[in-house]
Amino acid sequence: MPRGSKVGLRARHEDDIPILRAELYDDVVNSSRSASGPWRPIAPGSKDPRLAVDDLKEGSVKFSVVALEGDTLLGTATLWGIDNHNRSAHIGLGLRPSCRGKGYGTDVVAVLCHYGFVVLGLQRLQIETLSDNAAMLRSAERNGFVREGVLRSSAWVMGEFLDEVLLGLLAKDWKPDATS
Repeated sequence: MPRGSKVGLRARHEDDIPILRAELYDDVVNSSRSASGPWRPIAPGSKDPRLAVDDLKEGSVKFSVVALEGDTLLGTATLWGIDNHNRSAHIGLGLRPSCRGKGYGTDVVAVLCHYGFVVLGLQRLQIETLSDNAAMLRSAERNGFVREGVLRSSAWVMGEFLDEVLLGLLAKDWKPDATS
């Protein structure tokens, strides 16, 4: 299991799914802010594509985030859009509401960077986040990500267009201890 100073990234367990669904995805506002499409309900018992893990599917690696102390489920982390030719990927994460504001996000980004650069041998990692997502912007920048641009009015969220910030980090610029 990849580990940081506070969190570990492990395989998604079946009993994680109801918790993540209830606290992250059934929350219409949170889900709308984190997804690139409109929220829609998923019937109980069906395979939720946002949470189900297909270990054979190329292009993304989904993790459950757990606290190293106590093994509490904190949220989700994903490397998605993995492009093996260009050696790049995107980072995504979602923390349960009760786990926000405790430094876990910064540690999750650090562990995903290690996984992407060291384990997968990627050259570039990228984050796209809403411009008002101060926690994600702070977590990214603490890990060495650089703001590369703003995608103006690019995200339709709950009845309005919002700007997105594009951040990037290259392997040569990554410092494994950037969060210290």
